[in-house]
Amino acid sequence: MNGNALPADLANNPYLDRWIRINADGVIDLFAGKVELGQGIALALTQIAADELDAPLSSIRLTAGNTDRCPDQGFTAGSLSVQMGGMAIRLVCAEVRQLFVQQAALRMAVAPEEILVEEGLFFSAGNAGKSSSSLGYHALAEEVDLHRLATGAVAPKASAARRICGDSPPRSDFARKLFGAGYIHDLELPGMLHARMVRPPSYSARLIAFDSAALEALQALPGLEKLVVDGRFIGVCALREEDAIAAAVAVRRAARWEETPDLPEAAESQTWLSALPSEATVLDQGATGAAPQIEQQIPQQIQQQIEQQVHARYSRPFIAHASIGPSCALASWQDGQLTVWTHAQGSFPQRQELAATFGLALSEVSVIHVDGAGCYGHNGADDAALDAAMLARACARPVRLQWSREDEFAWSPLGSAMAIEIKAGIDADGRIAHWQQDTWSHSHVQRPGTGHEGALSLLGAWHRDPPAPLPAARDFPVSMGGGGQRNAVPLYTMPARTVTYQFVPQRTLRTSALRTLGAFANVFAIESCMDELALLAGADPIAFRLAHLDDPRAAAVLEAAARASDWHAPKQVVKRDGAVRGRGIGFARYKNSGAYCAIVIEIEVTDRIVLDRVTVAVDAGEVINPDGVRNQIEGGVMQAASWALKEAVQWDRTRITSRDWEAYPILRFDEAPGRFALEIMAQPDLPPLGVGECAAGPTAAAIGNALADAIGIRARDLPLTPERLLAAIESA
Repeated sequence: MNGNALPADLANNPYLDRWIRINADGVIDLFAGKVELGQGIALALTQIAADELDAPLSSIRLTAGNTDRCPDQGFTAGSLSVQMGGMAIRLVCAEVRQLFVQQAALRMAVAPEEILVEEGLFFSAGNAGKSSSSLGYHALAEEVDLHRLATGAVAPKASAARRICGDSPPRSDFARKLFGAGYIHDLELPGMLHARMVRPPSYSARLIAFDSAALEALQALPGLEKLVVDGRFIGVCALREEDAIAAAVAVRRAARWEETPDLPEAAESQTWLSALPSEATVLDQGATGAAPQIEQQIPQQIQQQIEQQVHARYSRPFIAHASIGPSCALASWQDGQLTVWTHAQGSFPQRQELAATFGLALSEVSVIHVDGAGCYGHNGADDAALDAAMLARACARPVRLQWSREDEFAWSPLGSAMAIEIKAGIDADGRIAHWQQDTWSHSHVQRPGTGHEGALSLLGAWHRDPPAPLPAARDFPVSMGGGGQRNAVPLYTMPARTVTYQFVPQRTLRTSALRTLGAFANVFAIESCMDELALLAGADPIAFRLAHLDDPRAAAVLEAAARASDWHAPKQVVKRDGAVRGRGIGFARYKNSGAYCAIVIEIEVTDRIVLDRVTVAVDAGEVINPDGVRNQIEGGVMQAASWALKEAVQWDRTRITSRDWEAYPILRFDEAPGRFALEIMAQPDLPPLGVGECAAGPTAAAIGNALADAIGIRARDLPLTPERLLAAIESA
């Protein structure tokens, strides 16, 4: 690594003291822009720092997501916290360690090569192990100026020299989360008020008036401090939380709205989506030179090679974040300075959005990350932060604002509905001869801090009077991992293919980033089609995939999953009366650049799909914390299984109608698989790869393929609910 090739996170935050500070008490402060979202990233980043500094893990104190103190690493997203953020920390710590080695050598009058570092102590080679002849980081701190630019010239340790990475130390956050006040919902500020929002009933609803008698009664409610009305932005602030809830109910009853039925008619296979105008981009085009539209003809020379073909349409619905804990934020204004506490994924983009909303300089806004409930992208946390800030300014008091469950389901950004159409054929040898694919999707990127020319991305700015302009409809470019087009290009080799992304700019339901973005639907479609082609070819599904892979790591993961799952053994006997058993495979490399993941799922089909056994093989390069990888994979499988089997946002022509857990069910504890096995491929000498989102698409595909194996019927529209299964069986 040389000074001209710093990774982006380090190039954007080049001063070493933005990352590391040595304290007089021996504590080493580590600062990071990537934040903890529940799966153990904070511990992994601390392990990287401790290993590279040769310091005890207990001596590292992590501060993350604080805009006043931490480097700006953008969003904690895209499975990049270790792959990019952690590797920046590794380079920083390698350079810091070398600077202290050089200073220790000066103090001890020896060459730097003679200095050894163990447990945060520096020895000369002749005095190794003698504590009286050692120096700690804190003893040298005043002599080493870390306010200097990183060079990237100091190579990190070789993998064999790492002692802490590759292990799974206990997590320090568990105790307070399990037994104390570990979440943002538990945070209190002196003199704070509790607040609730009163949202419009639908996206286009217009406030007409308030019932005057109801408003009079509202003023008599106990504890009510302030009713804030600014256009369609309505909030109540009270001394106690239960008083704020009661006031919000009263205001909701008093408000009169006019609604417009301007949403499209819902359809199970999302046909409404591909009927809207779209902007086509060819993502991948093989040697055929075929035009990008599915409806156009396959070139004659390819058509002559095709013996059998599949022409199928796959889809997923809008999906909600559905975090168990609702969004929450706290805000305080003091002497013109705004401070916001939030569980959003991007403290610095949030600061930029807040500054733009209130017309402040960035230096006048501080954003501090606090742990929240499961966060899977751009959920309601960012909106709640602005809500709290607007109400705190109106009340001139600190405010704690918590969303209701109805707010979460009706107003949080959703993962876009998607439709994928594939036309693929095999030749006489049972190999893929042609692949033509179109993917339709709305935007997956309306995050804070991404708007242009005065456009803002948060509800409060849109609902106030006058409303801020909405950001232009757009999606992540492929160079950033893609949005709806993420994982749209198959990893498999084939002589001719055309893959086109049909971006639908017209807004329907509010969409933004949700875990895996378009990869979940694209991998489900590709892997379902691969099984359909394998059936036509009379080939084993895993053998068919292996025959179309030239990436040895991909092949190794598939083979590992086959071995661990006893893929080639006879199916096990069913456990439930009247059930049939099926087994399916799903595989992908996340973003075609992250972790490789192959999943075999065994199911039993009764009146529903029952998950029985899950076997996962993953190659994530170097693994910093095996338990963290397990958390990510297990959580990803469970969430994706819930999406595949249950979750779908419901709406009518006017509004979202799935506003509680009954209308939007998620996977329950008693529906988790009885057996779960994970094999992590050992690759300590290879760079770490993002693992947080790699399991989602393969999970859905494995379930769909297992269903087809069990009952001989292919279901292509998610979710695979009992009602849809029955309809598929009756129509077969």
